[in-house]
Amino acid sequence: MKKKKVLIATDCFLPRWDGISRFLDLMLPELAKKFEVTVLAPEFEGQAPEYKGTKIIKFSLSKIKLGGLDLARPDKRTIKKEVKKTDILFVQMIAPIGMKAIKYATKFKKPIINYNHTIEWELAERLAKRFKKIIGIIVKLLARKYYNKSSLLLVPSIHVEEALIKNKIKSKRQILPLGVDTRKFYPPASKAMAKKKIGIDPDYKVIGFTGRIGTLEKDVPTLIMAFRKIKRRFPKTKLLLAGEVITEDFPRYKDIIYTGRQDNIEKYFQAMDIFVMPSLIETNSLATMEAMSTGCAVIATPTGNIPEYIIHGTNGIMFPKGDSDDLKEKLKYLLTHDSIRKKLGTNARQTIIERLEWKKTEKEIIKALSNF
Repeated sequence: MKKKKVLIATDCFLPRWDGISRFLDLMLPELAKKFEVTVLAPEFEGQAPEYKGTKIIKFSLSKIKLGGLDLARPDKRTIKKEVKKTDILFVQMIAPIGMKAIKYATKFKKPIINYNHTIEWELAERLAKRFKKIIGIIVKLLARKYYNKSSLLLVPSIHVEEALIKNKIKSKRQILPLGVDTRKFYPPASKAMAKKKIGIDPDYKVIGFTGRIGTLEKDVPTLIMAFRKIKRRFPKTKLLLAGEVITEDFPRYKDIIYTGRQDNIEKYFQAMDIFVMPSLIETNSLATMEAMSTGCAVIATPTGNIPEYIIHGTNGIMFPKGDSDDLKEKLKYLLTHDSIRKKLGTNARQTIIERLEWKKTEKEIIKALSNF
């Protein structure tokens, strides 16, 4: 039986690591088993992996940046040609590539499925250096226009669905939580050995974060301030920041480890005693869920979908956005209560296994695409 053709339009892709890239990295091998897959993506600097059974078409970058995101300069003839011959368009973000693909899919009457990784207008307003309100309004209107052309919106949470409804987006929706590959993100047999593997003295407690460091919405400076406040009382602590630093003038201090861009992030999660997600805005926070799957005690802000899977005091701890003093107190508490810290990590992994296992997400996405 001939496979259906699926065209994926994404403005985030490897080798630039973020939540969308990690989602596609997991999803592409499985999609290629069921469909004939082509990906339209930006040509970010570095070596991207190849995926068996998947054709990848790259577009050069423009000079336009939005926060830490370089926007692509898609070739409309190539997109028109690829959309015309596909059976289904699967869009990952409302940005230059995604918008052009939706335009031609509408023209050729192709089914359009979107997976909502972000609330684009909130993110754009936060990332913009100038004219924040104006940019937020423009992106909000663009999102309304293009999402309303969709045949189906796959929505990761009630929080995101409510934001879409508020923005007068009326396309058919299906709530489909993002999951984690618990076979890849699992607790280490030995925390001490996990620390040794990445060059950290096992006697040190490790507080960690993963993500793109320097973007305004992640608010890593609040984490750094809290860490520096506890350092005198807890001299044998390290702050591990695993990810690409996108701001040249980002502060560097003793006992803060910057790993740079990493392809295999799981070994860093395994070395962490406490994971902190200080974000000001999120949808799912895949990194938080991955940390939980690895058995880390998690401290996070109650933003986006996070309160839907973290129960304060049971499988994680919450702190108010931007409050380094409160975060300091939460870190002190977990550093002085080993049994509670370990219990939170155990409960966190159990939550992911029971509610947010990747295979459930994968199955539902394949099912949604197969129905068109």
